[in-house]
Amino acid sequence: MKISFSTLGCPEWTVTQAIEAAVKSGYDALELRFLEGEASLWKLSAFSGAGLKETCRKIDDSGLAICCVDTSCRFDSPQLTERERWIDEGIRMAKLAERLKAPGIRVFGDRIQPGIKREVTRQWIIDALNVLSETIKGSGVEVWLETHGDFSCAAEAQSILNECPALRLVWDPASAFTEHGERPVVNGSALQKTIRHVHIKDLRMTTTGWKPVLTGEGEFPLAEIRWFVGSMDYMGFLSFEWEKKWHPEIEPPEVAIPHFANWFRSEWDNLARRPVQITKA
Repeated sequence: MKISFSTLGCPEWTVTQAIEAAVKSGYDALELRFLEGEASLWKLSAFSGAGLKETCRKIDDSGLAICCVDTSCRFDSPQLTERERWIDEGIRMAKLAERLKAPGIRVFGDRIQPGIKREVTRQWIIDALNVLSETIKGSGVEVWLETHGDFSCAAEAQSILNECPALRLVWDPASAFTEHGERPVVNGSALQKTIRHVHIKDLRMTTTGWKPVLTGEGEFPLAEIRWFVGSMDYMGFLSFEWEKKWHPEIEPPEVAIPHFANWFRSEWDNLARRPVQITKA
């Protein structure tokens, strides 16, 4: 199993800092999200012109891969112009992903807006995803929808996949679990044919809801992820998603990023020994 981490966990770092941290802790790849406080990475000097050429050299020299380029694209707005703006953003990020030799860009569905019917929102998402997929066809970069928000449970994700033949998934089992109560083994088993990338995090329930905690210190059923990726002979990356951008109070990346790598090396195989109740989707 190959591991990566999302730079959501180190949103103010430079790409050089992220590369150095990944190499030091023994990661195999980076999943690019925020860097230097910016989500639209193509705006940064490190990802345009001569700066991009130098960044590609640093990545190649490090031996790391870029396993996914994450976007903020979401297609749930009632405004057509807003959905089109996100399609344009996806195209820009796909061009960057191609230069970085990344296989996919991550996008969202995402939320049913007040006063809007689910089926209407679903159709907006489907239409936008098909336009984006068709536009970047031939680049070698796929569109990967994250199982997130109001469309993270298996039935909702599948309803979109059925209408988007080129679409594949970033599997984030925590979203379906915390928002819809759907167990990872159920969610993953129903969607496994389209999974290209896997997010992993640990969570603990507090008085205000689920909060991120260092891996192995929470209550999320990590053993179900271990069982599932083993059962499907998954060959992609297991990507640590530390949500420092959204939860500034949690441990800094200097602590969380090496902690996950150490936990993975010492505990991942041990998870296979824990009993998992398998429920067919």
